[in-house]
Amino acid sequence: MITKDEIDEYIEKIPPAPKALKETLSLLNDGELIKASKIAQTDLALAKYLKNLVNKPIYGFSHEIKDISQIFGILGVSGSQQTVYNYMTTLLSPSKWLLFKLNAKSFYELQARLSKRWELILKHLGIDDKNVTSSITLLPASIIVSEALFCQRIEDVKLLRSTKNLDYNTILTRLCGIGLFDICEQISIKWEMPKEIGEIIQASSGLKPSANGKINLLAKWMHLLLFYELSQPMFIEAGLNDFIDFQVDFVSDIYDDFATLMEIK
Repeated sequence: MITKDEIDEYIEKIPPAPKALKETLSLLNDGELIKASKIAQTDLALAKYLKNLVNKPIYGFSHEIKDISQIFGILGVSGSQQTVYNYMTTLLSPSKWLLFKLNAKSFYELQARLSKRWELILKHLGIDDKNVTSSITLLPASIIVSEALFCQRIEDVKLLRSTKNLDYNTILTRLCGIGLFDICEQISIKWEMPKEIGEIIQASSGLKPSANGKINLLAKWMHLLLFYELSQPMFIEAGLNDFIDFQVDFVSDIYDDFATLMEIK
């Protein structure tokens, strides 16, 4: 149904990060928020994305934020880097979703929810690291990858899922020996993201735990966060609740802590 050659072709077609984004990220890495905001506003699509994202209700601003320098100032270095990476992920998004019932608005909503709750988790864990903050941005990329690889064979996928009740990541892994999170790690390498970002994403599948204790802990929280968000009504309706298999044993030691933090009753 899907071959390794098709996966390689998909990865090959992924464009490198545009020059303006690379320069913005480089300046953010140096802590130069003002300079970074000036470069960011030269990319009109990025500027529009930043405004749309940070003005969503989950960010909690009482009035509309329009100025890019103000947005970067409010988000800080870590939040600004995370948001730019979120934008890079949207560059892979399809113009029309076929496999999942998503659109630009609902996809941005998913990004915003994951980003804000990931910040809450990191604050709870006492972790202040811009690369760790940005790692959450590749989770939505795994959904885009799934859409891209499976949408041309929707009927075959539906048949396979109905007879064997398999999630998309398991289907791809069994067919090609490579999963959605493996591909996302390759995307992080192509975009020259810090190595740690790809490692956290890879482990967050729950199928390939890391030998690094810190990365493994972050991956557990990320795994739970993904399932928590995809279990929300709007994303169940979009068909994302069967995206990957929930690895209960992988997260059992932190589940109660997660439930308390998210106020799950």
